[in-house]
Amino acid sequence: MAGTIDGEGLEGVAAVVHLAGAGIGAKRWSAERKRLILESRTRGTSLLAGALAGLDRKPRVLVSASGIDYYGDTGDQPVTEDASQGAGFLAQVCGAWEAATAAATEAGIRVVNMRSGMVLARHGGALPRLVLPFRLGLGGRIASGRQYTPWITLDDEVGAIVHAIDTEQLAGPVNFVAPNQVTNNEFTKTLGTVLRRPTVLPTPLLPLKMRYGAELVQHLLVDGQRAIPAKLESTAFRYEHPVLEGALRSVLGRPAR
Repeated sequence: MAGTIDGEGLEGVAAVVHLAGAGIGAKRWSAERKRLILESRTRGTSLLAGALAGLDRKPRVLVSASGIDYYGDTGDQPVTEDASQGAGFLAQVCGAWEAATAAATEAGIRVVNMRSGMVLARHGGALPRLVLPFRLGLGGRIASGRQYTPWITLDDEVGAIVHAIDTEQLAGPVNFVAPNQVTNNEFTKTLGTVLRRPTVLPTPLLPLKMRYGAELVQHLLVDGQRAIPAKLESTAFRYEHPVLEGALRSVLGRPAR
């Protein structure tokens, strides 16, 4: 990254949506990879926020990505946007990522920090990697299966971004998740039902830890957040896919029979 931005090209823009950042689950977390994950988020966000703050005609809103991992591992405790920051690498990344928007907030720009869960899309993201072992009849719960798996469909993620742009009372952290959250065990059974595949045997973690490292597997697969979209619901956001089975059937093109 050059460390510069064309401020003139942003003059008079009404809204800015910022989603950039290196993939979290794509590679093993070496020290260098963790540095890239952090800096690809904080440096770009800080640069953008500073540029927006210096404009003569500032945007009225900046919607900037963050993640539901802000809360760390919350067990079965429901967490709304008022919950405190959790522990662990990803929680630290999300906290720093959100803090990097400070210049925009201080300049009077309304900032929405979108704490997204797993975005369900047919192409890209985590879902295609989850589907493959299920198609082979090898899908199963992860660890105890009691951890929550926060999710939202791509359609609702995009809809929530538009809603955040248009809704003046939304500011600060907003949980971008569906209203009906499920445990990993429930997610596994539902995906198996949609794909008409068995979900009897648990997913073996050792091969995953050997490939991706124990820390990544723990953070992304074993830890969980029972996140509640309190701010979206309080501002009457209308979900296209509020329930997991319907969401998976829509995303994967598997209508009920």
